[in-house]
Amino acid sequence: QVQLVESGGGLVQAGESLRLSCAASGRTFNTMGWFRQSPGAGTEFVAMISWSGSNTNYANFVEGRFVISRDNVKNTMSLQMNELKPEDTAVYYCNGAAGWSQYQRREFESWGQGTQVTVSS
Repeated sequence: QVQLVESGGGLVQAGESLRLSCAASGRTFNTMGWFRQSPGAGTEFVAMISWSGSNTNYANFVEGRFVISRDNVKNTMSLQMNELKPEDTAVYYCNGAAGWSQYQRREFESWGQGTQVTVSS
């Protein structure tokens, strides 16, 4: 059974940091990434990373504050979020695709259940 499980969300103040983790089981994904969902902004792409980790892509709103990484031995992916802002408040989801192009076309093969991030001002 393929499963993605996020962890690391929580309540922080503006300017603080959080590190989200995504543990995959049942298979590996060539490209993985993060989306977020909030009532105000809807569903947004956050970041994506290739199998080797040499290719990454971030949404414009990240502005250098987040870093995505992965550990293929452990089959995990992380999102280090720094300088958090209230507008970063959302449920964050990890997902995976068979390749970079598939991810860009949003042809996802699996999603996690999400982890809540709340940033207070």
